Amino acid sequence: MTPAQRAAAIANGSAVDRLPCNPNIANGVARVYGCKISEFNHNPKAIAAAQMAAYHKFGCDSLRIFTDLFPWAEAMGATIAFPEDDTADLLKPAISSVEDIDKLQPANPYKDGRLPVQLEAMKYLKDFAKDEIKCSAGIVGAFTNAFFLFNTNKTLKLIHKNPEAVHKLCRVSLETCKAYAKAALDIGLNPTISEPMSSCTVVSPTVFRKFSLPYLKELVDFIKNYGSNPVVHICGQTNKIWQDVVDLGIGGISIDNVASLKECKLAVGSQIKIMGNVDPGGIMYSGTPQEVRLKTLEGILDAYDSPKGYVVMSGCSLPVETPFENIQMMMDTVREVGYPVCPERVIEMIVQTKKGLE
Repeated sequence: MTPAQRAAAIANGSAVDRLPCNPNIANGVARVYGCKISEFNHNPKAIAAAQMAAYHKFGCDSLRIFTDLFPWAEAMGATIAFPEDDTADLLKPAISSVEDIDKLQPANPYKDGRLPVQLEAMKYLKDFAKDEIKCSAGIVGAFTNAFFLFNTNKTLKLIHKNPEAVHKLCRVSLETCKAYAKAALDIGLNPTISEPMSSCTVVSPTVFRKFSLPYLKELVDFIKNYGSNPVVHICGQTNKIWQDVVDLGIGGISIDNVASLKECKLAVGSQIKIMGNVDPGGIMYSGTPQEVRLKTLEGILDAYDSPKGYVVMSGCSLPVETPFENIQMMMDTVREVGYPVCPERVIEMIVQTKKGLE
């Protein structure tokens, strides 16, 4: 089955060959395609072609235009470091003082920074993928982008010292997010939202509900008004805000490896599709193929019967140098398990894999 056929069959309750699986290869696709990551900053065709190369090599179930966390802040004035062959990083935020917040302007996705490159990459990817595989456009949420506009530590302090200033940052940040989401929707790609700074590992649930959730809801509602239903990913521990995120009415929730798939299934699995959560660093990057197999099997056993569906994924984007054999093992394991999932057989596979690791 193609990924599109598999997704349609799952939605209709028809027979499928396996669970959907997305290793979330991220900029590691450059290694598959054979280009340097720096090409992604100016070559939209390379971004799209690298995504397709990863799909053809591994057979994953979705593709996404998303190179790093910073194109939106960059388009609003932040300075970004561009290594020759690694992922871009924040060098300097857009502003340095609270007084400068009022000077910030929403970015124009067709003109500012690398946003036009990303939009062109979406057009290429849509053309390459045709109707075979679902493609999405990644975007950071307004709260996370606000940190990159002003400075992470300063913004954390500002939450307590000057909350109104944080709301101003989030508001102008949101306008950029909405403009970019609309541009992606016009091309025909569904936005997905990453909100790493909303993690309970970074801020309290109270702070999340006051400073992130209102803008996340507005962005989700904006996207849904155009007929799309985004997936939301929040890094780190998120168990205390799962219900808040689910109440947004989104299409799926992606959880990190430090969160529990089983707990997530029990808490919100009857309300939303769950995605996750093999450790991207400790297992996918640093582990052996057999360790990848074990953790993939354990995740399947924990969540295969989640009422609204389950997608096998890494807990977050994979490090660039993640071994190909580990990515292949995740995909092969899901194929071997097949569908419908037989839990007794999965348990037997887990036991056999553990014996092999002893």
